[in-house]
Amino acid sequence: MFDLIIRHATLPDGRTNIDIGIQGERILAVEPGLPDAGEATINALGNLVSPPFVDAHFHMDSTLSLGMPRLNRSGTLLEGIQLWGELKPHLTQEAIMERALRYCDWAVARGLLAIRSHVDICDPRLLAVDALLEVKKRVKPYLDLQLVAFPQDGYFRGEGAVKLLKTALDRGIEVVGGIPHFERTMADGAASVRALCELAADRGLLVDMHCDETDDPLSRHIETLAAETHRLGLQGRVTGSHLTSMHSMDNYYVSKLIPLMAESGVAAIANPLINITIQGRHDTYPKRRGMTRVPELMAAGVPVAFGHDCVMDPWYSMGSGDMLDVANMALHVGQMTSLEGIRACFQSVTETPAKILHLDGYGLKPGCYADLVILDAGDPIEAIRLKAARLKVLRRGKVVAEGPGGAMRLDLPGRMPEVTFRHGPQQA
Repeated sequence: MFDLIIRHATLPDGRTNIDIGIQGERILAVEPGLPDAGEATINALGNLVSPPFVDAHFHMDSTLSLGMPRLNRSGTLLEGIQLWGELKPHLTQEAIMERALRYCDWAVARGLLAIRSHVDICDPRLLAVDALLEVKKRVKPYLDLQLVAFPQDGYFRGEGAVKLLKTALDRGIEVVGGIPHFERTMADGAASVRALCELAADRGLLVDMHCDETDDPLSRHIETLAAETHRLGLQGRVTGSHLTSMHSMDNYYVSKLIPLMAESGVAAIANPLINITIQGRHDTYPKRRGMTRVPELMAAGVPVAFGHDCVMDPWYSMGSGDMLDVANMALHVGQMTSLEGIRACFQSVTETPAKILHLDGYGLKPGCYADLVILDAGDPIEAIRLKAARLKVLRRGKVVAEGPGGAMRLDLPGRMPEVTFRHGPQQA
């Protein structure tokens, strides 16, 4: 009846001593005491078995490019953008692909099997677009890669960006991105939100915009994004990423804004690692924390996911693809140390981003894909506290990575059998 049974699992919802019966690529049963018919078994030994981690916000075209063409000495957002602009003319499709594929190896070893990556389309060659579309094909057997057409230099401000974004969508990018706070004026930013949402509505696509990634409390493009979502009937298909200006906004204004987001069905993605690093740079003391209002958004029913955003690139020199590291930082910055808060942070790197990305067959129910992670932890709280080792990672019912230890053994088509998280100098 089953091809594989995972026995004695603890589930994220608190159930213990549960067996997970797998047939082919799907979960067939989740219940205690499944009968033994001689099929292959994995004994979870009471450890936590979870659906895979999901990164709702990442930049794979720039990942692992740290030090190219030079290091970000100031550590600021603006120097990072300057460095990326210096690097772009020297990029090659092959080098982008190799770095991205290496990062996908890291991701699988961390139990991270779905990533939404923004792709800079403000390059007339669209090298990153073509490179990541090819990477998406190659990693499909073991990782879901969803791509966002991202006008890094501004939809209106970037030369040729309007045409280039449409070309990127024509080539197969499936999500419409934007960066309204980087346009020349607030009015241009609002106009870009309207134009991009209309484009997404016409094409039946999802939307995910870098929105208000600034300390300026008057950067309020999330309000326009929510209003356009409501006007165009895009509920459940639109996401605002970063939203860091909300940590500086007047509380009375936010008391109106958050219900508007909830009513419009707009999701939010916080990026705690990068935003606590980049935001508040102009503050002396007290310094702002730099992360959007996660507990308040959750309390209002707004879906909130967490993203890693960057790993070893011009903006962020740290990272290894560990979404438990992201969740750990989020709960500290957001002061979400209640039992419910910590569990909500675990959901924000698993179930919630899976819903935001509209992932098919995600979960721990019969009929879902058998994509699973066995963690060296007893529950989600312990997993975050320990940043628990991944004991086994399954994709479509097959073990694709197993440890424990600093080096994970992989079983991926065309990739190296082991992965470590060290990283040397790379080509452009």
